[in-house]
Amino acid sequence: MNELADTLPWLIAGVLVIAVLYSSVGHAGASGYIAVMSLLAVAPATIKPVALMLNVAVALIGTTQFYRAGHFRWPLFWPFAVVAVPAAALGGYLQLPAETFKLLVGLALLLSAANLLLRAPADGPTQAPPLFVALAVGGVLGLLAGLTGTGGGIYLTPLMLFLRWAPMRQVAAVSAPFILLNSASGLAGHLMAGKIVPALTWPLLSAVVVGGALGATLGALYLPVPVIKRVLALVLLIAAVKLLGLI
Repeated sequence: MNELADTLPWLIAGVLVIAVLYSSVGHAGASGYIAVMSLLAVAPATIKPVALMLNVAVALIGTTQFYRAGHFRWPLFWPFAVVAVPAAALGGYLQLPAETFKLLVGLALLLSAANLLLRAPADGPTQAPPLFVALAVGGVLGLLAGLTGTGGGIYLTPLMLFLRWAPMRQVAAVSAPFILLNSASGLAGHLMAGKIVPALTWPLLSAVVVGGALGATLGALYLPVPVIKRVLALVLLIAAVKLLGLI
């Protein structure tokens, strides 16, 4: 971690802010952490396990929050999770070439930015997907989550909203534990592959625990959510363009 000594304060500040902002709108922040680390030139091999560990911490806070609020629905959640968890472990086990990793993560960041800017309204009737569709979606998204070091929420949330599979609050209540389980599973796969958790994780973990708790406490009622979404989207777009080699 010596080579990051000069940028460590910026990394800590960056992930702290991301944790506050994302947790205030119901996400764990992996795409934001990846963006911050990418912008500050952290190695791709380090980004993935660090993002997964940070995601576990903040997603646990979000899962607890939505469960206590009574929005969690087990019949809606389990079909997505049952295949996603082993798929995320497989994705975490696999080590992609650096260029492939950058391409996948860059596309994931672009999707996350689009989600923040163009999220579909949750009004109108909703209907849960057929079981086989939920199982297939969970498997694909779990694998992507493990490969890219995210929890999969940036894929699942917009998909559920656009296809009207559940109301907004229930979508958030499904996404939080989906992110938690996929992140934990992807991290387990990373460790089973004989890799270690980078030392950079620990100072950043302390920051996101504080940020996640603060964001969950403040909530969307006390923060200008539309402005937050646009600022986050800008950061994600810059990081995506950088990863994709467009600047």
